Amino acid sequence: MDYQKEYRRWLTKADMDPTLLEELRAMDEKQQEDAFYRDLSFGTGGLRGVIGAGTNRMNIYTVAKATQGLANYLKEHFRAPSVAIGFDSRINSELFSKVAARVFAANGVKVHIWPELMPVPTVSFAVRELGCSAGVMVTASHNPSKYNGYKVYGADGCQITLEAADAVSKHIGAADHFDGVRLCGFADALADGTIRMIGEDCLEAFLDAVERRSVWDGDRSALRVVYTPLNGTGRECVTKILRRIGVTDVTLVPEQAWPDGSFPTCPYPNPEERAALEHGLALARKTRADLLLGTDPDCDRMGAAVPDGGDYRLLTGNEMGVLLLDYLCRRRSENGTMPARPVAVTTIVSTDMADAVAAHYGVELRRTLTGFKFIGEQIGELERAGEAERYLFGFEESYGYLSGPHVRDKDAVNAALLCCEMAAWYRAQGMTLAQAMDALYEKFGYYRNELQSVVLPGEDGMERMSAILTSLRAAPPHTLAGERVTRVRDYLGGLDGLPASDVLELRTAHVKVIVRPSGTEPKLKLYYSAHARTMAEAAALCAAARQDMSARLGE
Repeated sequence: MDYQKEYRRWLTKADMDPTLLEELRAMDEKQQEDAFYRDLSFGTGGLRGVIGAGTNRMNIYTVAKATQGLANYLKEHFRAPSVAIGFDSRINSELFSKVAARVFAANGVKVHIWPELMPVPTVSFAVRELGCSAGVMVTASHNPSKYNGYKVYGADGCQITLEAADAVSKHIGAADHFDGVRLCGFADALADGTIRMIGEDCLEAFLDAVERRSVWDGDRSALRVVYTPLNGTGRECVTKILRRIGVTDVTLVPEQAWPDGSFPTCPYPNPEERAALEHGLALARKTRADLLLGTDPDCDRMGAAVPDGGDYRLLTGNEMGVLLLDYLCRRRSENGTMPARPVAVTTIVSTDMADAVAAHYGVELRRTLTGFKFIGEQIGELERAGEAERYLFGFEESYGYLSGPHVRDKDAVNAALLCCEMAAWYRAQGMTLAQAMDALYEKFGYYRNELQSVVLPGEDGMERMSAILTSLRAAPPHTLAGERVTRVRDYLGGLDGLPASDVLELRTAHVKVIVRPSGTEPKLKLYYSAHARTMAEAAALCAAARQDMSARLGE
């Protein structure tokens, strides 16, 4: 792309937003290049980028172009296409959702839009509940405040497939940011019914579906919970579902209770990060809570901390996934609701401890590529076979969980219900969740999992990631953590029936390392896993493997 030519074109065309025009005029040459050297890429995760002016930014023009491409795709594949739209608390999320609605409506695509910010899973639910052809959620998940994004769902409520993403991307590429976009007035489309607000009945139906995921009807009233929505969308749905199941002692973290796209107390609003939960931890200590819950801004991920030895211990995504898997298997076995030939699903980068737990209960564990859409696809396969009841639970190490087929994406409202119910059940047994996790380690062995993210920004970031993986494939290490590498698995050509993916796996007797590029950020991700007789031994193996790989990457 001739970035200077495109920059000059935007100076004359981008007149719908005075703020963007002002930003354009203030750009120096380096800023112009970074903003215009490419179009934001569209993939199975949709769009994600920094908010601002330019083709490589999230703004009303890039959102409108993406929506025009998606509208053209939907008209090509559906006789009477329709779409459900939601948005989170991020800067410009509501604006972008209404721009998208205006483009869809102008192209004859019927729009159902949530009238206020809602969690991601409500969009997946609305697609299925309202019989829509697609869904759009304006969100950048847990990225810093300068980001926003545009996530797309198919008619099944899953994030779109690789093939669909490729087809939509071609339509987007054929559209122009200005001359190729149809746009109508929001109020006009609302008046003629092309745009309709999603009603309270749909939200209640979603909460009903989540409530049905409960597997224990015991007393939860004694459970003391501190909850932070991290200035995002979770407040209404999470507090409502907890009240429904009798968890009434819930204290909200005041600094993070209300929507605020600037995330003033947590620059990286990710419940995986301890820093994001510090205000919640302080309040948990003060109130002596049994459980601290945190959901990310679009409320599809959930993190938790529990009392442990006088302070609070943050449970990892893998630990929560294993705890919930064990709890669901145990409870459903005890109450007679365990389905025949039960299926649980996780990803190739999630802990191997899940295999041990699943085997103990006679559950088939399926592994997918990274991304909850692949877990959603497994639910869809079971549903098409008339066996949806076999699905028990799905999780990924990045704090995403789902115990029912009501949606096809991770659901932190569902996760909050399960986590509180599980904590109350263990409390009735005289145990904390920390003690429950330690008991599982004693039973199944100690598994340590760590993530290393190597940031590779700029125009050459993707090329550097590709070069690193090419080098590892050509000459994989012979040893890791002092153990011989006995197995190299390359997913590039497809493996174990999974689609081709740029992923490399290295294994020794006790260590596993998986290397993959992030699908949403300029990062190379390395997942370390070790299994040993004690947690200290497993941690030492992970540290040694990380040192070996860092040396190989020149970190």
